[in-house]
Amino acid sequence: MPKKALSFNHARVSAQPRIHQKAPEIQPYGTVSHALPLELEEPVRLEMTEQLNQLLADTMTLRDLYKKSHWQIAGPTFYHLHLLFDKHYGEQVELVDTIAERIQILGGVSLAMAPDVAETTRIERPPRGREEVPVQLSRLLDAHQIIIRHCRTLARRASQLGDDGTNDLIVSDILRTNEMQVWFVSEHLVNMPLVEAEA
Repeated sequence: MPKKALSFNHARVSAQPRIHQKAPEIQPYGTVSHALPLELEEPVRLEMTEQLNQLLADTMTLRDLYKKSHWQIAGPTFYHLHLLFDKHYGEQVELVDTIAERIQILGGVSLAMAPDVAETTRIERPPRGREEVPVQLSRLLDAHQIIIRHCRTLARRASQLGDDGTNDLIVSDILRTNEMQVWFVSEHLVNMPLVEAEA
């Protein structure tokens, strides 16, 4: 009897990887599933996940814009901006993860792939080549402005719908991080003398 059970188990278990697997999606994009005990009705979760996915697409685009600028910066401010852009990139990476996790918590499906992000973002696509520093800085500020405007609208809407978790995420994490980054980037566009003060 034990021998029979052993051979039965042996037939079902194999060290061979099962590759090239295909199956239908377990949840379509644009839907919310599992009603966790969040005290938020499905229409609220649907609206919030849609808005958060827009914010996610824009944040992923800004994140990548910072990395592009980090790699392609040139000129006398190279060292300082190279480091600043990488710092801001890292902060945007954290925001991307936080937004995506909020979407999943609400039962939605977060955007993940570059083609989907490119179709969704409202941030203008930069050229593939290098741009002058003032243009790079202006491009980053324009992207921040799109996100900040959306944050303010979305925070108010989340509050109206009773989604305090999303409201807190938007205000405490995303809005404040973007405002701080705008300050740091915009100061590099102030036309100040470097060596001799103007009398």
